[in-house]
Order: sequence, then structure tokens, then C-alpha cells
Amino acid sequence: MHAPGIWGILVVAVVVILLFGRGKISGMMGEVAQGIKAFQKGMKDEDKPVERVTTTADTATPAATEAEKKDA
Repeated sequence: MHAPGIWGILVVAVVVILLFGRGKISGMMGEVAQGIKAFQKGMKDEDKPVERVTTTADTATPAATEAEKKDA
């Protein structure tokens, strides 16, 4: 098989533009670009070390430390 000529490419391009319109095509390209940017940002964030999140179970409350002092 041979590659399509210039006329074949033009006909396909015109049909695509007529079916989807310029607004829809540019909107889809914008969404694709946003998805790529979000993916790249996610890949950059993945390389950073994860910070440890402290919870209330990890930290001592003032009441607990006072009770420990009384017991000692």
C-alpha cells in the first residue's frame, strides 16, 4: 500500500473539522495538555521524600505527662 496523497489528507482534515468543529478540537487538546501537566507534576512530587505526619497518638498530651509526673 502506498501513503495517502496531499488530497487525501486534506479531505480527512476537512471532514474532521466539519464533524468536530474547531472549538471541540481545541478544547480536547487543552484537556490533553492539562492531563500531561498534571502527570508531570505527579512524577516530580513522587521523587520528593515523604514527610512523616504526626497524629495525636504520636504526641503526648499535657494531661498524660502530668499524670506520669504524679505517678513517679
